[in-house]
Amino acid sequence: MSEFVLENNNQTTSSVTEIPAANMEKTLAEQLHKQREAFLQNPCPSASERREWLQQLKQALLSHQEQLIQAIDTDFGGRSRNETLLAEFMSSLSDIAYASKRLKKWMKPSRRRVPLHLQPASARVIYQPVGVVGIIVPWNYPLFLAMGPLVAALAAGNRCMLKLSEFTPDTSKLMADIIARTFPDDLVTVINGEEDVAAAFSRLPFDHLLFTGSTSVGKHVMRAAADNLTPVTLELGGKSPVIIDNDFPLQEAVERICYGKSLNAGQTCVAPDYILIDKSRQQAFVDTYFKTFRSMYPTVSGNSDYSAIINHRQHQRLLSLIQDARDKGATVVTLDDETISDGSRRIPPHLILNATDDMEVMQQEIFGPLLPVIAIDNLEEGIDYVRARPRPLALYYFGSSKQRQNQVQQQTHSGGVCINETLMHVAIDDMPFGGIGPSGMGHYHGQEGFLTFSKAKSILSKGRFNSARLIFPPHNSRFKQAILKFLSSR
Repeated sequence: MSEFVLENNNQTTSSVTEIPAANMEKTLAEQLHKQREAFLQNPCPSASERREWLQQLKQALLSHQEQLIQAIDTDFGGRSRNETLLAEFMSSLSDIAYASKRLKKWMKPSRRRVPLHLQPASARVIYQPVGVVGIIVPWNYPLFLAMGPLVAALAAGNRCMLKLSEFTPDTSKLMADIIARTFPDDLVTVINGEEDVAAAFSRLPFDHLLFTGSTSVGKHVMRAAADNLTPVTLELGGKSPVIIDNDFPLQEAVERICYGKSLNAGQTCVAPDYILIDKSRQQAFVDTYFKTFRSMYPTVSGNSDYSAIINHRQHQRLLSLIQDARDKGATVVTLDDETISDGSRRIPPHLILNATDDMEVMQQEIFGPLLPVIAIDNLEEGIDYVRARPRPLALYYFGSSKQRQNQVQQQTHSGGVCINETLMHVAIDDMPFGGIGPSGMGHYHGQEGFLTFSKAKSILSKGRFNSARLIFPPHNSRFKQAILKFLSSR
């Protein structure tokens, strides 16, 4: 079995245009060669060309908005329309608008200082497209997590190949059709297929490869890319903690946490993964959480505002996490006044008390509406708890004290932080997004995305007069000795 298998999806993938196994390696190599040849013909597209690409992408998304919403809903077996509009379309269109407006400024060479002994001269850094970028897209946000890196790569002037997820077959097929009608395939193309195609895709000698997905698969992607010395950006996941301090109003904290955890039914890489709260407030948190959830989602069964779990395998995995926690002594609390009768894979929220490290729910990223609530005695204990575990993609702290906010920021490591909020840092175009250690490497979004997919080339320019001749050998004259002494003592 391929090392790229994430799960066995029971949904059909027959609607996805796949590369035949016999021709897979050859077809992928030919497509990469076609894009590389096109890049060599136009190695530095102008700002107007790049802006036109972005506008074409924007129009394609707007023109096919309803079809994409329906395709994502079909793939999930029930995806909230409003969540797709907010988390997929609004974010993607915002990325395009932000990059289009600032593109010319990002492309402008930056002047650098030239030391005295190299004068007269000028120094600058120019930002060149790297070439052909490979983008591997996950299933949980199949539009936004394709568009985000694609926008950055196009803004930087690159050609792009996207491998979409086999677990969102309707969306992947539609996206392939939309991209094919919007761009020539030597500029942007979509590759669809099963895990063997994903594995072969990661082995291609791209000029940069971006992967979004699990930490375990990220290791295989990085290993495959290493054979070609392909630079990688890995957007992974992990267990993003929430620390609730005693001085922050519980209702306010719970409302923001509940929204962040319930979005896409928790199938978000930066979703709150566990709660650290003073033991005296633990029960109040539980009561407030369910009350708040009910105010947002009066029902779960049949509620089109509440998304389903992507497929049968993921649904069963979450149910097994619940059972494992119960079997090992946890108290699992959920809504006791409703059963799921709509035939969907919707799961109501489950709060898990007395969770311990030997439980599977504390050993893997949850990626669903299960939320361990862990009692602590003080903030320092919460910080120690976070620091003793792999560095997460996000950390959320709720507290009013500036001093304690700074303490959390300075004493923990994570890809990003929200103070008194969850998730929303990802929606800010002007901030980099990326993990650290097991939660990823590299950044994209905004200018950092432009820089990720650009080569910062240093250029020193000199005229005919060469002051450096003063330090050429031989060094036996007093004058040259004096110059060397002066330069080496400054």
